[in-house]
Amino acid sequence: MVRLFFCCLSITLLLTAARLADAQQPATLKRVGFLNPAGSPSANVQSFYRGMRELGYIDGQNITIDFRTGSNLKELTDLAAELVRQKVDVIVGSGPAVPVARAVTNSVPIIFAFSGDPIEAGFIDSLARPGRNMTGITWLAFELVGKRLEILKEAAPRVTRVAILASPAHAGEQRELRETRKSADTLKITLLHNHVKDGADVNAALEAAVKKNANALLVFPDPVTNAHRKQITEFAVKRRLPTMFGRKEPVEGGGLLSYGPILEEVYRRIPVHVDKVLKGTNPADIPTELPMAFEFVINLKTAKQIGLTIPQWTLMKADGVIK
Repeated sequence: MVRLFFCCLSITLLLTAARLADAQQPATLKRVGFLNPAGSPSANVQSFYRGMRELGYIDGQNITIDFRTGSNLKELTDLAAELVRQKVDVIVGSGPAVPVARAVTNSVPIIFAFSGDPIEAGFIDSLARPGRNMTGITWLAFELVGKRLEILKEAAPRVTRVAILASPAHAGEQRELRETRKSADTLKITLLHNHVKDGADVNAALEAAVKKNANALLVFPDPVTNAHRKQITEFAVKRRLPTMFGRKEPVEGGGLLSYGPILEEVYRRIPVHVDKVLKGTNPADIPTELPMAFEFVINLKTAKQIGLTIPQWTLMKADGVIK
């Protein structure tokens, strides 16, 4: 009887120990790869992490976020391939990293934060039904394009000849140009369109703008113009040219005006798509979103440098004023 008691006790202890050991084994965490081009604003990345935390995802606790930054196309391609080899559950692609991720895999879900037209770029079939392994948010809002020219004219009423700087490789550029021309016709502004592919093109376009008597610059928001924003803003201040951008970073660095989506809100929203994929939804069935929050920013320090007085009614419309 005693022997039977100790035998049962031993079995009970062994089973209890096995259950405790199983409980102590960490569950396999879902892996999110974040592919980011060098030079991207840190505020956007911070917004992504904040959005993940708001959904209950804590890096290192119940999720693994593998953050990778590449400074050129080859680096981004190598990093994207590595994420695929490590079998991440989803890849988040930012800006120029998006087409790189697409080129590396057509099976791993990709959530993008993209400045261009994802349909024209071939990422998705439609906004409502992406139809592929990609979805996310594009901050290319065509309804803002003509409005930028209107604001520029209001802030600098003497503007009559506007030089456009834009990359022809940016998906959606031609439609942006068409929308701008409609606004220019209404405002009786002459447009001088300049394609830019790199820093040398940017410099040539700026010099050509001056030779053609442009008295303002309209800079389309794309990877090329963003990469060379310092070059553009410094030239414009030196030549006393008002500038309008599609994102606020160039204005924070010396540009005059910007009107566009609040990118921190875009990146804060990206985790919603990530969450859906991690819970089993096919990205092909997750609608691609357009930006929902916008901001108009003015740099008064720059206005003073170029000798421009911004009308009071324009200042009152601004969401942000840099002094």
